Order: sequence, then structure tokens, then C-alpha cells
Amino acid sequence: MNKKQLRRDKQQQLLSISEESYNKRSCRIHESLFSLKQWQDSSTIGITVSRFPEVDTRRIIERCWEEKKKVAVPRCIPKSRQMIFYELTSFGQLEETFFGLLEPTTTLTPVLSQDIDFLVVPGLLYERNGYRLGFGGGYYDRFLEKYEGKTVSLCFEEQLTDHLPIEHYDLPVKTLIGEGWVKEIV
Repeated sequence: MNKKQLRRDKQQQLLSISEESYNKRSCRIHESLFSLKQWQDSSTIGITVSRFPEVDTRRIIERCWEEKKKVAVPRCIPKSRQMIFYELTSFGQLEETFFGLLEPTTTLTPVLSQDIDFLVVPGLLYERNGYRLGFGGGYYDRFLEKYEGKTVSLCFEEQLTDHLPIEHYDLPVKTLIGEGWVKEIV
């Protein structure tokens, strides 16, 4: 099956998760994330603002603010397929952009990639070895080429698979976090 079909099928499957189940399962993933030493030791977290049915990230962002961590949210630049991260201090600093994404306004303070010490990488499907299938723009693949900090992806059980079509430019995340479990990738 090609990547486009895999994405479409997985999105359809995830959309069938009830709101109650989604919230409970996201909470279990959050608990696993917050227990990580890497999370506790990090001061600047790179993270997207999720959309259902992705694992909820709004609560993670709120937790960052509670813990006085800096939140860096990416804004995509479609022309170059690059991302610029901006410091987010309020959800009111977001605007809807292409594909309905919530991204920071460009009036905010940019955050350099080397200042992000913990990056939550989104995706639709994950192999247990950390490789992921994203949403198709290649933005994170380009960013990860030069990023040297800690990377983690959050996933529901339905998002795990035994095999993905891996390309030469794909890079795995260093940690996968699911509902009550953490897998460090060596």
C-alpha cells in the first residue's frame, strides 16, 4: 500500500475514536510523557497544536506553562517546506492556516532549533523502531536532518504498525510514547 492510501486509511480509523475514549487515552499518554526524565530536564519544548484525532497536545502545552517551560510551536512555510518555531505564551496567539492547522502568528519571538531541547514529532503511523509516517508535507523530515535534541512521538495503539514504506531521508524519533508505555529507541 502506498503512503497516501496508508494515511487516508489511518485517519479514517482514528476518526472512529469516541470523544470520551480519546480524552482518557490522551491522558494516559500524557502521564507517560510527564514521567520521563527527558521531559523533566527540558526547558524548551517544541510541539504542534494537535487536531482530533491526533493525541491531544493542548494539555501538554498547558503543563509546559504550569512548569515554566518555554513552548515553541512551528509555523510551516509551504513555499520552501520549512518550519519556523515561535514562542507561544497563549492559545490566543494562534491562527488557522492552510489545511486548518493552528499555527503561531509571525509577530511572536522565533525560537532557534538548537534552543529546543525536547521535540514532540507528530505522525499518523509508527513502527516500533521509531520510524514514522507523517502527514505528507515532509516538514519534519527536513527539520530533523539538522535537529540534535531529544525527539519523541505520541501514539495510540492503532497507530503502531509492523512495516512502513521507509525512504532514505526518513529519520526515526528517539522515543515512542503510548498508552501507559514508553519505548526508547537505541
